[in-house]
Amino acid sequence: MERSIGIVNAQSYTSARLADGFDYPVGKPDADGYYVYRGFTQNGHLGEDWNGDGGGNSDEGDPIYSIANGIVVFSEDYKAGWGNVVIIRHAYRGKSGQIEFVDSLYGHLKVRSVQLGQQVFRGQTVGTMGRGPYRMYTAHLHFEIRKDLRVGMHRDFYPKTYTTYHSPRTFIEAHRRLRFENRLMRVPINTFLRSNPNKVFTDVIEVPEKMIGSTVRPEVPEELVEVIEAEADVTAATPEKTKSFFEKLFGN
Repeated sequence: MERSIGIVNAQSYTSARLADGFDYPVGKPDADGYYVYRGFTQNGHLGEDWNGDGGGNSDEGDPIYSIANGIVVFSEDYKAGWGNVVIIRHAYRGKSGQIEFVDSLYGHLKVRSVQLGQQVFRGQTVGTMGRGPYRMYTAHLHFEIRKDLRVGMHRDFYPKTYTTYHSPRTFIEAHRRLRFENRLMRVPINTFLRSNPNKVFTDVIEVPEKMIGSTVRPEVPEELVEVIEAEADVTAATPEKTKSFFEKLFGN
């Protein structure tokens, strides 16, 4: 059995084709016509902002591409400053010969062209360049590559350092062409905190106090609370039910 490297706490697995190389997410394959307006910094900007050479919103609607073969593990309009986001999980053979994993994130998309669980190939369109929720930004792509497969959309719970992230261009340049292997690889999925709120955290993660020692439960809408309370009142006003045969027999 092959060993794999990565920070993983999976609930389930699927299969995805091994990456045979990594390209850029714009101007495929070499980012022709685009530049990085804002780069990666630890404890700061955790990805790269890609813009078209034309400036302004001239690149709005441009195609965004998957950087490698993989499987879509997130595809939603997340709003909250993000807008449309796609995250793709990639399995590849590292320099050590072992299988490694990374997640690539594509944020502020105008539209998403892929769905959760979809298999994608290097260079496949995953969406188009947008301006974020409510068109709040100048058009650009916010792009990240994560080592830690647990992050998802909960960046504040994980170290904002090279422990968790790759510098995107550095990673891509180091993995432009990999040995072609026409095979599927077992890939962990459902690793995000959002999917697994009661999982055990590692020591390096600061867990919010409200999550310690308790199960995270969804808030109950006020309308539903009123219905539940009304039903409880009806139950309390109902006469005691008739005892069953066994209750009479044993005097309960």
